[in-house]
Amino acid sequence: MNWNQLLSSKRFGHDGNGERRDERSEFQRDYDRLIFSAPFRRLQNKTQVFPLPGSIFVHNRLTHSLEVSSVGRSLGHDCSRMLLERHPELARVTHVDQLANIVSAACLAHDLGNPPFGHSGERAIATYFSEGAGRYLRTYEDADSGERLTPQQWCDLTHFEGNANTLRLLTHHFAGRRRGGFGMTYSTLASIVKYPYSSDLAGEHLKFGFFCSERDTFCQIAAELGIHQLPADNSQLHTAGPAPLRYARFPLVYLVEAADDICYEIMDIEDAHKLRILSSADTVDLLMAYLPAAKRDALHRSFTQADVQDAGEQVAQLRSEVINMLEAQCAQAFIDGEADILAGRYEGTLIGHIDPVAQAAYQECERVSHSHIYHSKDVVDIELAGFRVITFLTDIMVEAALHPARAYSQLLLNRVSPQYATRAPHLYDRLMAVLDYISGMTDVYALDLYRKLNGMALPVI
Repeated sequence: MNWNQLLSSKRFGHDGNGERRDERSEFQRDYDRLIFSAPFRRLQNKTQVFPLPGSIFVHNRLTHSLEVSSVGRSLGHDCSRMLLERHPELARVTHVDQLANIVSAACLAHDLGNPPFGHSGERAIATYFSEGAGRYLRTYEDADSGERLTPQQWCDLTHFEGNANTLRLLTHHFAGRRRGGFGMTYSTLASIVKYPYSSDLAGEHLKFGFFCSERDTFCQIAAELGIHQLPADNSQLHTAGPAPLRYARFPLVYLVEAADDICYEIMDIEDAHKLRILSSADTVDLLMAYLPAAKRDALHRSFTQADVQDAGEQVAQLRSEVINMLEAQCAQAFIDGEADILAGRYEGTLIGHIDPVAQAAYQECERVSHSHIYHSKDVVDIELAGFRVITFLTDIMVEAALHPARAYSQLLLNRVSPQYATRAPHLYDRLMAVLDYISGMTDVYALDLYRKLNGMALPVI
């Protein structure tokens, strides 16, 4: 792959860029379109890890996305500078100077496709089809069209994934909306696809990059940017239909992923400290472990003297130091791995290639997060509640879409925005429209709808 083709300001779904009315780059325009979009605003009411705040503010999907975008901008800026130092000829023919804008826009969008209630919402949708009431749909024959789901379409449903749903949200032609979805640049769209393969290659990890409905879309993006198609290990697959697809990662995906990895791990530790899940001493020790000895000694002296004695301020200062250090090391790892990244043979993540001391500290934070944070009572309670809400809504809306002539189905479908094709002629399209509707909900909206449909709450009259 080569930078000259990989970095394109051409917009998906548009033949040309249109008339420019200001001095923003096309990638800055991507960022601004996302900031002012309704799906982005809704992230303020979607769970990140902890329940949405009461008296103590913790991260939601919106604040997380903004912080990831900030770190992504720094990564893009540093990598742009180092690439131009290494390859000065790129300044004349590419958008290498725009990496910061491309990465920050992609970071801003990376969680747009996530359903309510964090990862429990994803699992609730997937397991509704794989082990819940929706299992019968694997062999279901639509009464009107006689259609059945293909094996690949079934994989889409049983491996439902927020990353793939983000690509759909940004590119799908929803009813009454413009073609090309958000009309993003090809490079920004490619930077979002973390797992560039189809759902029938997801395996037990339940990760993939695009639904059957966006298969041609991603192929178009890959062809435009010159992303390498890789051989798919489909030796265990015996399904009819199109062959599984697998591509090399678009290079800037590594920077978006690194920004996300840095923010969620470090900010989850800080949030756990705010909620007193982790003590001040334990939190300080976890963050100090990232830093070189001289820096640790200087900070310890500052904390034991009169400079910074407030525990929250100490954690905030350490968080800043650690994020800056991780950002610099990930940028260097990207430059060091440039050749392998462009060849499509880079292994692992950028975090996996940082200094061994910092990497050990990161792994310890991961261990503590899984043992103390992600299994804490409040987090598990919101996952249990979210699982129940999303499972119920999926079940009732799927039944309505399959049997739209029933009286109750008509009542349900009439409250769904016409942009969602819940009455589409094809079975798969109707099911995907239901998931579009549910995944676009906020936590509060989903909970409110759940209560109303169960007779637990009524509109104010």
